[in-house]
Amino acid sequence: MSFLIETPADQARRDGLRRMRIVATSALLVAAVVYLLTLRLPHDGVWGFVNTASEAAMVGALADWFAVTALFKHPLGLPIPHTALVKRRKDELGRSLQEFVASNFLTEEIARERLASAQVGLRLGRWLERPESRERVMRESVTALRAGLNRMQDSDVEDFLTDLLLPRLAREPISPIAGSLLEKVVEERTHDGLVDLGLDQVLLWLRDNPEIFAEVMVDKAPWWTPNWVDDRVIAWAYEQAVTWLREMRADTSHPARTAVDDLLRRLAHDLQHDEEVQASAERIKERLLAHPQVSRSAVAVWQSIRSALLSAMDDRDSYFWRRGDELLSHVGEHLVNDPRWRDRLETHLGEGVAFAVNTYGDELAEVISVTVERWDADEASKRIELYVGRDLQFIRINGTVIGALAGLVIHTVSVLLT
Repeated sequence: MSFLIETPADQARRDGLRRMRIVATSALLVAAVVYLLTLRLPHDGVWGFVNTASEAAMVGALADWFAVTALFKHPLGLPIPHTALVKRRKDELGRSLQEFVASNFLTEEIARERLASAQVGLRLGRWLERPESRERVMRESVTALRAGLNRMQDSDVEDFLTDLLLPRLAREPISPIAGSLLEKVVEERTHDGLVDLGLDQVLLWLRDNPEIFAEVMVDKAPWWTPNWVDDRVIAWAYEQAVTWLREMRADTSHPARTAVDDLLRRLAHDLQHDEEVQASAERIKERLLAHPQVSRSAVAVWQSIRSALLSAMDDRDSYFWRRGDELLSHVGEHLVNDPRWRDRLETHLGEGVAFAVNTYGDELAEVISVTVERWDADEASKRIELYVGRDLQFIRINGTVIGALAGLVIHTVSVLLT
């Protein structure tokens, strides 16, 4: 079975190798013809130089022909020792090449040096500054994301939730994690935005539904109070509620918001250190996760998210496309103008490359020897000759020329010494 792949460029290499063989062989034939034509001529003059040069040229050409041919096959089909080296030592050559690549290419120092000289951050930033580049990134991302979303079935999501995620969450204690997270949220004031959103929604509801507020207050009013008293009290209570909520929304240090913060801090502390509160939180978690509606609701949420994403990806004017282009443009701008961004990116890339080289470098280099071992010896020899044989024919041509020059020198020395 052949593991070597024929490429369109192989025919061009084959034609080039054939032409160079013809040139090298023609040089040998020319030297042989000149030698024969000058063999019977007087050698005490110029013809002696010509005959000796042609003779030496033939010797050089034949010697280099033997050397080049012996790399790939037995010259003239004769099983001469130390010939057909590539076929006989194919596996050893593959292992030697593996060691050479592993020692001289797949090293952390070389990988980091090449990465640094490539200026990946700057080149990526300049590439992302072009609208057509961002368009390409978005198209490729959308294609990959759409394929992934379409292949992910609802049953797969449900199985993941019921068989893996929910049981794992049920086994893991959630109280310390939730308490630590809540404590961090309060310290960094991350919850302020959520509180503001809640206050905004309550204010909006009160503005749009004063009659419902009045109905609730009327139900709580004593039966014996006159209606006009109830109306005034309800109107005053409505205005006070709206004013109080607006003050809370405008002032982050409002006493009510401070009380909420204190409550959250106490809850975060108890979740981490109070065994009774922790046990209560775990019971609530277990009841929640054990409810059959949890997985179904999660799948329904997933379906909504997937549907929304697919619709957004199909609409080039959607927020998904606009925001994606803005984000890529932002990244490109910072990579070009902010050295810290480039340094951070290239540092992470360097660490990744170093990890890959140090961890998998030997395995990557081993691909060379494993692949060479799978090759058929005869076919591998022919293929290697196809790639390097054309350049090796210059050795034959050079041998012919150098042989002729050496013959001239030797004949000159002989004439001078006699």
